[in-house]
Amino acid sequence: MDIKLELVAVPVSDVDRAKAFYEQVGFRTDHDHTVSDDVRFVQLTPPGSACSIAVGKGLTGMAPGSLDNMQVVVADIEAAHADLTARGIDVTPIDDQPWGSFVYFADPDGNRWAVQQTTPRTAAG
Repeated sequence: MDIKLELVAVPVSDVDRAKAFYEQVGFRTDHDHTVSDDVRFVQLTPPGSACSIAVGKGLTGMAPGSLDNMQVVVADIEAAHADLTARGIDVTPIDDQPWGSFVYFADPDGNRWAVQQTTPRTAAG
């Protein structure tokens, strides 16, 4: 049996601000539908990913900003750091660990993300 993770809800306080932020990061907007006065569903997908995120109104009971350590994987952490910085995203310096090299950022509500190169830069050369 296959079990595929395809959508993760990200709790936000301002849907339009969150949508603009994730588009700035480079995510593609797949859907933006207002279902009712109580429900708006915005689905965004990172480039190359089979899993999307959903931001919106009436999607989750989590408090805005409470999602911690969502993780995406890239082939080249230095290129990812440069790309995110060029897009105006406030990212940390590269953090080299034995299990990978990382940069971190947070969305406007404080939901925190990790970007990982699975082979540490120190082992890649």
